[in-house]
Amino acid sequence: MGENPTHNKKTGLPRKRFYRARAHSNPLSDSHFPIPISPEEVDYSLHYPEVVRVDPSKRIEFADVGCGFGGLLIALAPLFPDNLMIGMELRDKVTEYVKERILGLRTTNPGQYQNISVVRTNSMKYIPNYFGKGQLKKMFFLFPDPHFKEKNHRRRVISPFLLDEYAYVLAVGGIIYTITDVEELGEWMKSCLEEHPMFEALTTEELEADQVVKLLTAATEEGQKVARNGGQTFRAVFRRIAAH
Repeated sequence: MGENPTHNKKTGLPRKRFYRARAHSNPLSDSHFPIPISPEEVDYSLHYPEVVRVDPSKRIEFADVGCGFGGLLIALAPLFPDNLMIGMELRDKVTEYVKERILGLRTTNPGQYQNISVVRTNSMKYIPNYFGKGQLKKMFFLFPDPHFKEKNHRRRVISPFLLDEYAYVLAVGGIIYTITDVEELGEWMKSCLEEHPMFEALTTEELEADQVVKLLTAATEEGQKVARNGGQTFRAVFRRIAAH
């Protein structure tokens, strides 16, 4: 059998350079990929075959929206082995890379990384197709496209309208994590969350006690790049609260 040039010979993992794509995609354009009609239609056996075999009732609880090359998912997998997680990515090459990366890790680490998967989708349009009310415990929005022009702010993945959707799929007590290296976007995301009646900021003590917060920069390719260049990051971490 011939060697696969897109994969590292030693580790069996995919080589990123064969899966490069544009940094961001237009979330408002129509792409063609299958979308489940409702959360009940999501085929868990395709994403988590080993988990479903043991417990077919398990559901996704963490969603990494715009997961990029999957670094956060892979860091979270061993920390939360009992939680199912999904990366949601619009770019087809990047989605394929993450899929191959997860499959490679499952092969080289038997019994591990069975709780993470990836799907190519447009999360700005289809979040309610994947998750039911109060299903999620954590949502991640790490280094999203800043869409600098004011006319493009409607494309931002954190907005007052979209926060209504995120509040619907997050359980009370669930956490939404955002981080960016663009100060203006950081202020925008923070103010959107502050002004929304169903979110409240975590305290400094809570942030320090949350092991996930440290991964927001350390585990992602974007975060590592910012750190290497000595750049700043702007973080907003909020909890879903009950309606008053």
